[in-house]
Amino acid sequence: QVHIVESGGGLMQPGGSLRLSCTASISLPIFSRYDVGWYRQAPGKQREAVAILYYGGATFYEDAVKGRFTISKDNVKKTVYLQMDNLKPEDTAVYYCNVPRDSDNWGQGTQVTVSS
Repeated sequence: QVHIVESGGGLMQPGGSLRLSCTASISLPIFSRYDVGWYRQAPGKQREAVAILYYGGATFYEDAVKGRFTISKDNVKKTVYLQMDNLKPEDTAVYYCNVPRDSDNWGQGTQVTVSS
């Protein structure tokens, strides 16, 4: 059973930055050879993809976060990161990572609240 742990969330003022981390207890070959993704779910809304890092290095960002969020990963640490800059109140949500992407492997999520 794959165990995924997200961390790094918290309360931040608009314009601030947070760095989320996601560590997966998964084999290195699988971690390094599959797509990974960050998703978020705001109250009353469906979970949506925020950022995806494809195996070949290409990335996808949801329009609302383009230019502000950056996804990356460290294969040795089996950790996926989401650097979030210039945070806005509409970024408030629970953030989840999915490793590999489109699998059933999800963590418990980390709450991000952006408010003054």
